Amino acid sequence: MVSGPNLNETSIVSGGYGGTADGIIPTSSIKGSNMHHSISSSSMTAEETTRGVAVEKLETVRKWGLNTYKCTKQMISERFGRGSRTVDLELEAQIELLRDTKRKYESVLQLARALTNHFYNMVQTQHALGDTFADLSQKSPELRDEFGFNAETQKLLCKNGETLLGAINFFVSSINTLVNKTMEDTLMTIKLYENARLEFDAYRTDLEELSLGPRDAVAMARIEAAQQQYQVHKEKYERFRSDVIIKLKFLEENKVKVMHKQLLLFHNAISAYFAGNQQQLEQTLKQFNIKLRPPGADKPSWLEEQ
Repeated sequence: MVSGPNLNETSIVSGGYGGTADGIIPTSSIKGSNMHHSISSSSMTAEETTRGVAVEKLETVRKWGLNTYKCTKQMISERFGRGSRTVDLELEAQIELLRDTKRKYESVLQLARALTNHFYNMVQTQHALGDTFADLSQKSPELRDEFGFNAETQKLLCKNGETLLGAINFFVSSINTLVNKTMEDTLMTIKLYENARLEFDAYRTDLEELSLGPRDAVAMARIEAAQQQYQVHKEKYERFRSDVIIKLKFLEENKVKVMHKQLLLFHNAISAYFAGNQQQLEQTLKQFNIKLRPPGADKPSWLEEQ
C-alpha cells in the first residue's frame, strides 16, 4: 500500500485542478512565517513591558532623589540660620510638653519596677522565714508558742505582700501601656508631621527662589511645576498638623483618666498594706477589678522562659 501524503509537504494549488506550478505555495513556508511573526510580537511585547517598568522605577528614584536633596538643603539652611521655617508656636509648645511628660513618666515607670523587684524579694524572704519559724516550732517544744506566733505573723505579712504586689504590677502595666504605646503612637505621628513640615518648607523655598528669577517661557513652566508641588506638600503638611492636634487632645484626656485611676489605686493599696488593714487592701483590689494569680503561678513555665 502506498502511504498517504505528508502534510508538511503538501501544497495549495491556486487556479483549480491542473494549474501550473507557478500558482503553488508550500504550506511549510506559511506555517513558518506565522510562527516567526508570533514569536517576534511576543518578544516585542515583553521588551516593552520590561522597558516600561524600568522607566517607572527610574522616575520613582529620580523623584525620591530630588525630594531628598531639597529636604537636606532646607534642613542645613535651617540649622545654620540661613533658611526660614514654618512655626506653630502653640503646637510646638504642646509637643515639647509631651516629650517632657514622657521622660518623667518613664522615670516613674523605672522606679515602680525597681520597687516591685525589691518588694518581691522581701515577700519571698518573709515566706522562707515563716516556713523556718514553723519548722522550729515543731522541733523546739520549749519555744513552740514563740516560734509559732512569728511564723503566723510572717505568713500574714507574706499574704498581704502578695496582694500589694498584685496592685503594684497592675500599676506598672498600665503606666507601661500609656508610655510605650499611647504616647509613642502620638510621637510617631508627630515625627511624620515634622517630616511633612520640612518638605513643605523645602518646596516653599524653591518656589520663592524661582519667583525671584527671570520670567521667560522655560522659567514660567518651572514656576508652574513648583507651584503644583508646593500645593501638594502644603496639603500634606496641614493634614498631618490636624492629625497631631487631634491625637494630642485625645492623649491628654486618656492620660488624665488613666493616671487618676492608677494613682488612686497605688495610694490606697500602699496605705492599707502599711496600716496592716488586710480587709481594706483586698477591697482595693476588688474596687479596681484586679485578680491575683493563684499560688505557684508566679513562676513562668519552661516554655515562657525560652
